[in-house]
Amino acid sequence: MDTGLHSLDGARHLRDVEHADDALCSLVAYHSCAINEASERGLIAELTGEFKPADPFFSDALTYCDMTTTPDGESIEVEDRLAEIQSRYGAGHLVARSIRRSSPHIVGSVRAIERAQAEAPIS
Repeated sequence: MDTGLHSLDGARHLRDVEHADDALCSLVAYHSCAINEASERGLIAELTGEFKPADPFFSDALTYCDMTTTPDGESIEVEDRLAEIQSRYGAGHLVARSIRRSSPHIVGSVRAIERAQAEAPIS
């Protein structure tokens, strides 16, 4: 069933068609603060009933990948990516509202991964 919430639809596809690991499905289901868009769409019960929240570190890592890459695969600063999403959907759209609500957490996730990268030993 297509709910319009791409994170939930994608996680269901991975689970039901690809038989992917539960951890991967959870990462997709909750990526980039999808819980806020689920709330906007009235899909909280479906999301939380079907998938457990993902591991916080890996969730931050996926959010980093999602929010520092354009739809065309180019690198972008997180603030510019958030602005691009806002512009693409328009201020009143539910995706734009959920992204505005999620922005502090998304930026925090990106910064956490950047810190982890900076602290990682180079081998």
